[in-house]
Formats: sequence, C-alpha cells, structure tokens
Amino acid sequence: MAAPTPEKVPVEQMGQQPPTNPLYPTITQDAANPLLPQAAPVYPAVQMATGPPPPPGYMPVPQMNGMPIMTQPGMPMQPVLGQQQVTGWMPMPQGIPNCPPGLEYLTAVDQLLVHQEVELLEAFTGFETANKYTVKNTFGQKVYWAVEDTGCCNRMCCGPDRPFEIKILDNYQNEVLHLHRDLRCKSCCFPCCLQKLEVSAPPGNVIGTVVQKWSLCRPVFDIRDRNDETVLTIRGPVCQCSPCGDVKFGVFSKDGTEVGKVTKQWGGFVQEHFTDADNFGINFPMDLDVRVKATMLGALFLIDYMYFESSQNKKARR
Repeated sequence: MAAPTPEKVPVEQMGQQPPTNPLYPTITQDAANPLLPQAAPVYPAVQMATGPPPPPGYMPVPQMNGMPIMTQPGMPMQPVLGQQQVTGWMPMPQGIPNCPPGLEYLTAVDQLLVHQEVELLEAFTGFETANKYTVKNTFGQKVYWAVEDTGCCNRMCCGPDRPFEIKILDNYQNEVLHLHRDLRCKSCCFPCCLQKLEVSAPPGNVIGTVVQKWSLCRPVFDIRDRNDETVLTIRGPVCQCSPCGDVKFGVFSKDGTEVGKVTKQWGGFVQEHFTDADNFGINFPMDLDVRVKATMLGALFLIDYMYFESSQNKKARR
C-alpha cells in the first residue's frame, strides 16, 4: 500500500510564515506589553520565486511574467536566493499596521550594520566635522542614512560630550527618525545628571528614550518606551578598550535574559588609530516592537559618542 502523500503547502503561505531566529529567545509577554507588537506584520500576498523559504530578514520577490518587479528604475525588489545580492537600498515592506512612517524597514530585520564615514579633513587636520553614518542590513543594502546636525563651535568646544541632533533619513531623503541629546554629565561622580537621548518618529513625536544609569564600574543604559517604562537594559564591559578586537554591549530583557547586543567592531589598524570613524553592529529579536528597535538604534549612536568618538579613546586603543 502506497504511503499517503504529504499535504502540499502553497508557496505564498510558505513565504508569509514568520521567520525564527535561534540565536535569541522569543520574549513571551502578553499583548498589552509595549515590548512586542500587538499584531504580527502582515505582508501582501505576492508570487514567490521557486526554491527554499527565505531566511530571516529576506523579503518575498514579487514577479510578473517571470521577471522581478522593480521598485525603482533598475533596482529589483529583492535578489533571488543564489543570485548576486543587490547593493542598493533595501525595499520598504508594505502593509505594516500601526507603524510610524519610515520604520517599516525595521519589521523585516533582526540585525543592522552602522558604518561611520571617514572624514579626510578631520583625519589630517584634527578639525572636528559633523558625523555621517550609513545603516545597512546584513545583505549590504542601505536602510538609512544618518547625519549629525551641530554647529562648528559646539563640536570644537564640547568634543564628544556635545549636545547634538541627528537626522536619520530614508531612501527618499525623508527624515524618519530624529535623535536629540542635551549637554549632560557622564561621570559616575554626578549621578543626578547623566546622559539621556530622545528618539522621535516622526520628528516631534517621542517614541522612546535612552537613559544612562549610575554605575561605578561599567556602563548601563535603560531603553524606555513612550510611556517611560523600562523594557530593555544595555550593559557594557568594564573596559571599553579592546585592541584588535570587538567591544560588546549586551542587551537584556526585564528577567535578565540576553536578547541582543550592540557591538563596536574592529575596523583595522589605520581606521582605528588615525580616524574616529567606527563600525557597529546591533542585534535584536525579530518580533521586537519597531519603536523599541528604533530606540536601540539611538542607543548605538549615544554609545559611539560617549566611548569611541574622542581622540583620547583612540589613543587608549593603541
């Protein structure tokens, strides 16, 4: 007697199954907790390319008559598995409910790479210029573009402790995130006026804050939601200097489970010793609320300014 034929699952349903990430446990909380979105992201049904299910962070490939649909002239929606990757901009996921405009990209990623641009004027003269960053996904596609908005006197007089405004732009030059940092202390000797960074999306609408906590030996930051409730905690190492190696800041949930990390990546001898351009990586659960993901991205910039921006820190890593 022949064995029963297994039930066939339509390819469209396979592409819409939520991806899993075994590296970080899923945080099980009720729907009222602001840490997780109340509803899973819903993507429109599209014709999928044949092959295995896409990995986490990969979006379906819409096709028409066997050809991928173009979101921009000359740029396919997403590369087919096994083919050359697209190095342009990441396509925006569609149909994401209850999501601030421009943060749809964050629903489809669990890891981001942040590269600070090397400023030749700053490298050769020491004149502090405004920082610029490129935010990419793991496939090398650009997700955001970040630029510091500060004055010359502010940068030269206050150095890495300066207050700043950082604008985070999407592919269409729309400001989707705004980071605001006041002039505050960062030493353990002044526990009542430690660092704080506000994250707004869209600009003017605060969705989260990063608050430095008093600690004698190691950096500690609280990730707070728009209701000022702590949802995650970042703990850094006692020593932020690691010659020829990465520096890890762990991200922990309320119960102490490590659910992500912010990593300062080693950029090579020349970049580390003669410039203040840094490379970072950030990991978080795929099902984390996009507002919390955006706040974690803001924490990455705050960590860069506090521990890896100054020339004194560069000399210490030699």
